Formats: sequence, C-alpha cells, structure tokens
Amino acid sequence: MAGKKDDGKADETAAAPKKKKMIIIGAVAAVLLAGGTGGGVFMMTKSASAAEAVKAEEVLVPGDVTALDPVSLNLADGYLRIGIALQGVKAEAAGAHGGSSGPDGNKALDLVISHFSGLPMAELSDPAKREAHKLALQEKIVHAYEEKAEDGTMHKTVMGIYFSQFVMQKTR
Repeated sequence: MAGKKDDGKADETAAAPKKKKMIIIGAVAAVLLAGGTGGGVFMMTKSASAAEAVKAEEVLVPGDVTALDPVSLNLADGYLRIGIALQGVKAEAAGAHGGSSGPDGNKALDLVISHFSGLPMAELSDPAKREAHKLALQEKIVHAYEEKAEDGTMHKTVMGIYFSQFVMQKTR
C-alpha cells in the first residue's frame, strides 16, 4: 500500500504542471485573441474614417478666385498692406444649388485684420513664419465660409487663399 500512495503522489505532481501549462497557454491565447480583435476593430474604424476624410477632400473642385481689395493694417512697429484672394469651390462640388458670383469677402477681411494687426515686422519678414501665418489664416477663413446644407452636412465654399499683396513699411 505504501507503494500505491507514492505512485498516486507522483501522478498528482506530474498532472499539476500540465494543468498549469494548459491554464497559462489558455490565458495567453485569450489575451492574444482579445488584443487582435480590439486592434482589428481599431484599425478598421480608423481606416474607414481616414478614407472618408480623403473622399471629402477629393470632392472639392476649385471654382472661381475672388480677389479682395487690399487693406492697410497697423503692425507693432510699422504698417502692412495686404491683399488676398479667395479660392472658391465649384457650386456642384460644394452641394450648393445654382450658380454663385463668389463669396462675400467681408468675413475674410475681418479675419485678416484680426490675425495680422499688432504683429511685429520681424516675424512677418521671416518667410517660414509668414507662411505659418498664411496657413493659420487660411484655416480660419475656410472654416468661416463653411455652410450647412439642407441634409445637415457642412460644405466648404472656400478652399484656400492667396496673397495678392504683402508690403510692409517700418514706422520712424
């Protein structure tokens, strides 16, 4: 009988590591499966939204360019005479009905004045900083000219800006 007890303990000790291995393998498999599923859902969702963003950008077709009258602004240490033009979006691409003579430039001129007034000439003399200001202004203007369609979606009526004049003069 003593031999049988020893054999039973040996069987139990041999079975215990096998059970632990199976539990560990099962847990690792479950974690990998859950992680793979979550990652797949994340990647599929991100890809779909990125594809929609690209699709929305591809729909914009350049329309008429509307030149606005130049304005003179006070800088921190001088004056700036700036003229811009608005790159419109074709009415069909923007989801609008009928033709348009171009956007009203008053919102854009107001944004130009508020953006550039009071800036130092040194900042606007640097081409990289001037381009950064242009891009920031363009983002504001494009957003200001978004219109809500009947179906509730937002459509851009302006897709970009151009500088037609950019002249600075230092005060004495």
